[in-house]
Amino acid sequence: MTDALSQPITDQPITDREALPVELVDDVGRSVGACSVAEAHLAPGLLHRAFSVLLFDAAGRVLLQRRAAVKTRFPSLWANTCCGHPAPGEPVAAAAALRLSQEMGLTAALTEAGIYRYYAADLCTGRVESEWDHVLIGRLVSGTPRPDPAEVAEYAWIPLDALRDAVADGPDIYTPWLAGVLDIAAHASVEGMPVC
Repeated sequence: MTDALSQPITDQPITDREALPVELVDDVGRSVGACSVAEAHLAPGLLHRAFSVLLFDAAGRVLLQRRAAVKTRFPSLWANTCCGHPAPGEPVAAAAALRLSQEMGLTAALTEAGIYRYYAADLCTGRVESEWDHVLIGRLVSGTPRPDPAEVAEYAWIPLDALRDAVADGPDIYTPWLAGVLDIAAHASVEGMPVC
């Protein structure tokens, strides 16, 4: 995806996040243990807590990122603003705010919009996603993305309705969780502003 709003990202050192702990959960989202990011994503996968952040601007556009080619799951695909995993026992909103700062160089107030549970296998890498995904939304009031190139290849702003149409028309260039995350966000609001 390239357009006048896309910005390429420059080189920086690669950060390995595969050894960090994630919180395993049961079918209703209760904590049942922990393991490493790498272990949770080995087939057949272990259900674990995650988060997906969607930032909107004042015009209602959503900030997307194209995942870096070095990512161990779904590399080089377009995804939501950022995503990650809280450490066991870590508040989801705090983990999401920290990851937003680390990955995109941005700060914003975030509100949980809902949960999206999904399973997806990455045929290219052999890894899987089995996630209890907390969807958080926010409005970017000020600032310009300064992504970590070890995580993000490029970014773009796109209107939500246009993005939902693009995902439906060409799902192969987007992460498998993006459509579900967008559905959750479409029924929420950002600081009283309807998203859709």
